[in-house]
Amino acid sequence: TTIPAKKSQVFSTAADNQPAVDISVYQGERKMAQQNKLLGNFQLGDIPPAPRGVPQIEVSFDINADGILKVSAKDKSTGKEQSIQIKANSGLSDAEIEAMIKDAEANAEEDRKFEELAKARNEADALISSSNKAVKDLGDKVTEDEKTAVNTAVSELEAATKENDVEVIKAKTEALQNILMPITQRAYEQAQQAGGAEGFDPNAFQGGDAGQQKADDGVVDAEFTEVKDDKK
Repeated sequence: TTIPAKKSQVFSTAADNQPAVDISVYQGERKMAQQNKLLGNFQLGDIPPAPRGVPQIEVSFDINADGILKVSAKDKSTGKEQSIQIKANSGLSDAEIEAMIKDAEANAEEDRKFEELAKARNEADALISSSNKAVKDLGDKVTEDEKTAVNTAVSELEAATKENDVEVIKAKTEALQNILMPITQRAYEQAQQAGGAEGFDPNAFQGGDAGQQKADDGVVDAEFTEVKDDKK
């Protein structure tokens, strides 16, 4: 990338009523943040209480012609902003950069597996959150047997996310989706018959991008999540 350059991306919270996000700035080529060089970190606080995935936090990287990097985070709803400035000589030498590139190439398969595991966990976490929300929001439209089935599947998926087996996480995720889908679809059809289906989206309870952590960056314990372009 030629300089000066600027890039921004919108993220969101990973938990309900999350009051702050921690922004860590790394330099390197590896998928796992901790395997790169930490350049600095800061926190954006005072985020108004909201469900996960609702707040929009715009993170911007701006590097000027002198190589000075400014990273800022702005809550788009309140306008509150925090930033950090990193001097050009704070990073890696050319030799260190070359070594990091070679290290990334040598560990490409390990990083691919890590990224796949992170993505599976993030999608599972999103589905767990939306499943719990569905059972709560639909209330008596969900039978006791259905609640038991959802809760059991949620518990099994939560246990799977604590392990490192991607296929098990995917299987448990699919199992929960298969239990939840007919419940939300039936609720939608009932609302439609009653003339109240406007604004009801059965897919809102199926998990997905809006409430999940950003999978592409491979960070399992991220404190904020990506909001897709259609929500910017």
